[in-house]
Amino acid sequence: MEAIHTQGIWIAEALQQITKSQDKLWLIATHIGDPKAAFLLVFPLTYFLNRRTGFAVVWVAAISEWLNLVFKWMLFGERPFWWIGESRLFEKNPPKLQQFASTCETGPGSPSGHAMVTAAVWWVMASSLGSLLYSYTRSMLLSAVPYVLYLLGLVAVGFSRIFILAHFPHQVIAGSLTGFILGVVLSRQVPEGRPLVFFVSSSIGLLLSALLIHSGLTWLGFDLSWSIALAKKWCSHSEWIRLDTAPFSSLTRDCGAILGLGLAQYWKPGGYTLPCAPRALCLALCSMALYHVHRLPLPIQPQPLFYFLFFIKFTIVPQVVMIYVPGFVHLLTHKNKND
Repeated sequence: MEAIHTQGIWIAEALQQITKSQDKLWLIATHIGDPKAAFLLVFPLTYFLNRRTGFAVVWVAAISEWLNLVFKWMLFGERPFWWIGESRLFEKNPPKLQQFASTCETGPGSPSGHAMVTAAVWWVMASSLGSLLYSYTRSMLLSAVPYVLYLLGLVAVGFSRIFILAHFPHQVIAGSLTGFILGVVLSRQVPEGRPLVFFVSSSIGLLLSALLIHSGLTWLGFDLSWSIALAKKWCSHSEWIRLDTAPFSSLTRDCGAILGLGLAQYWKPGGYTLPCAPRALCLALCSMALYHVHRLPLPIQPQPLFYFLFFIKFTIVPQVVMIYVPGFVHLLTHKNKND
């Protein structure tokens, strides 16, 4: 792996040197590809265009991110920003590389979570839009456009992760391929219409199984906190280390989102049926609401409290999109009609 990692460092250096004037575009791409963007950005956008697709986005995002966490625990992948120092191969010829605020993630690096979740979630959107375009136009050319955009977006996210030194190229490729397969498989088995007990059981099952895997690996002698120590050691700015990038943050996010899906469906089976204009208003209001939910500060100590509140935050997200905001808009428009 040393040769692969070394080659990855030189690729990252070349990418930074050639495209250093486009660093803001790479940072935007990495933010769009962040797994939490699937819940906070992609989900509301797709939900108000097509209910099933929006539902599928949350389900696919949660399952693929959970699997990514398990893979990372088992594969022990390095990250470029700490491997450069730990390997001690570049003491005589150090690469000219820059870290960014998004660089210093604390989990293991393989496979790339951004690439894996993006590939899975965006496949749901691309396949849904492609099918819709074909049903209306019967044009293979037009229906292929979403898939081309899917590929271009995935490449952009992958390059952005290499550019900011969060991942090696092979980790991005592995994440993209795995996410594509998951997107194809999971999008065919969306549990829309299942009872609340299914989602409660799924949320608890994902949480307990992850904790069991973590405990089992720890019992076998593996130190699963090794990456956190390295991230803190080699990150150029200590304030760039954030608890919401820790492995258990993604776990609580996924479990909370799945529970939130079940609760939203339980409170209002079938959702609200709204015309185009009210749905556009819902999207605008949801964007503002989720922005404030995301920005809500959480206490980082004690850590169990942080993870519990993080779980609650993402349990609320599907309910905001599927119940609270559409319910408010439905009430508002229904009242105006009566007046």
